[in-house]
Amino acid sequence: MRFALTTIIVSMAALVSAAPHTRQSCPEATRFGVLSISPTTVSPGDSLVINADFTCAINSFGIQPEYTDYYIEVPVNNNGHEPPILLARRTLPSGSTSDQFTVQVPYAYYFQNTSYVVILDTTYPTTGTNGSPYSVVGGVEASIIINV
Repeated sequence: MRFALTTIIVSMAALVSAAPHTRQSCPEATRFGVLSISPTTVSPGDSLVINADFTCAINSFGIQPEYTDYYIEVPVNNNGHEPPILLARRTLPSGSTSDQFTVQVPYAYYFQNTSYVVILDTTYPTTGTNGSPYSVVGGVEASIIINV
């Protein structure tokens, strides 16, 4: 009888520990971070608040950002006179899952009636086929309107 009671208790404990844990639901698009900017309509010289959330990248996809680069770019129909404009290169503090900062929109050459985006390029380490590390870059973007 004692053996049967012990078996029942151990079995119940195993069932409780096997109960599904709540898992964060992260779409593939969050693999390299979630980028938001404010305001979304700016002029040169204006302040731009940039927020990058890496919670899903780190916790669900195992991507630990090493460097984060933020650019203003023309996503389509670039006429060759619009190179990416670097807004900031940053490193994520150890243990952090987000990055927020304010930057001034540069007094660069912008073109009327052109679509712009803020690009977040996330550089992170991974392991090669022989076990040696190398860096990979992935990116996300957020639309922005720049008044000329």
